[in-house]
Amino acid sequence: MADTAVGAKTGPEHGGDPSRRDFIYIATIAAAAGGAASLAWPFIDQMNPSADTLALASIEFDLSKVASGQQVTVKWRGKPLFVRNRTAAEIAAAVKDDGAAMKDPQKDADRVKPGKAQWLVLIGSCTHLGCVPTFGGGEYGGWFCPCHGSVYDTSGRIRKGPAPLNLAVPEYAFLSDTKVKIG
Repeated sequence: MADTAVGAKTGPEHGGDPSRRDFIYIATIAAAAGGAASLAWPFIDQMNPSADTLALASIEFDLSKVASGQQVTVKWRGKPLFVRNRTAAEIAAAVKDDGAAMKDPQKDADRVKPGKAQWLVLIGSCTHLGCVPTFGGGEYGGWFCPCHGSVYDTSGRIRKGPAPLNLAVPEYAFLSDTKVKIG
């Protein structure tokens, strides 16, 4: 105790062991952090999507139900989804128009999967105001939105009317020759 200043109290009897004090501080902080995390977790976890929402995130569809030239509308994420089995004539018309002047230029091959050109999967909401277009209307043989007159071709590309963009193509993959997973 010769090295300490006069009046300074150090040593184990006065709580002067720095390693023990550091341990108590660290243990207290760790316990507080653990308690805060255990209280915060339920609040953070409740912000995750519910099970029914996650179930809608992706769907599988059996393509064998759709004959050539037919279209099926499926509900996906609260929106209509068009799954169309295009005929050879529809594909030829879409490919022929690849170089035509369009508001949202895109080739037909960019809107379908390689080797599966007959299958066209589109989100069935008009890009103008979200109406649901019908197939077979308009001068391009594709979809027609009767609300405001938007006309889409057989590839879902906007050709005429107020809609600014093509019908959207969602993420999808073929699981087999007869099954597609969307989302």
